[in-house]
Amino acid sequence: MTASRFLHKASLKRHTYLAIMALPDEASAFQAYRLLQYHGISPEHLAIVGEGYSSAERVGLLEPTQIALRKARRLSMFTGAFGAVMGAVALFVLNLGFKIPLSLNLMLLIPASSVVAGFFGAVLGALFGFLGEGSTAGIYRHHLRQGHYLLMMEGPEKLVRLGQDVLKQYCLPKSR
Repeated sequence: MTASRFLHKASLKRHTYLAIMALPDEASAFQAYRLLQYHGISPEHLAIVGEGYSSAERVGLLEPTQIALRKARRLSMFTGAFGAVMGAVALFVLNLGFKIPLSLNLMLLIPASSVVAGFFGAVLGALFGFLGEGSTAGIYRHHLRQGHYLLMMEGPEKLVRLGQDVLKQYCLPKSR
């Protein structure tokens, strides 16, 4: 494997993009959907979410608590493992560097550091989940509870930008 091929595979470039518009009623959501189809955007890249159409769960719009729990779980596992490694390093340094003999109490440093780091990782993960993706998902869920509709576009960047430009052109109020 060449270096350029490795760097190409290692790049974190997105392949699909997502745009979501909240619309006040079913008629405007369907009208925007038809407008995007008229401008060449395939229905496979579009979804209307709301009463009578796709549900939020079907298109993958999670509850903010679900997002926070996933983030908390992931970060707690990572920081817990990191804490265990750091506890083992600390035990190694205390034993070899300071000539402190190994005892059961000193060996408990490894699981204790793992538990403490995992707890702090879970707290940080939950905060990141709630304040990041969870807040955005909460806003969209709020629109759905109010009876509004969501128009979702997913696809390559060029396609999503085209859809945003089309809707922006027709949805912005005209200046006098």
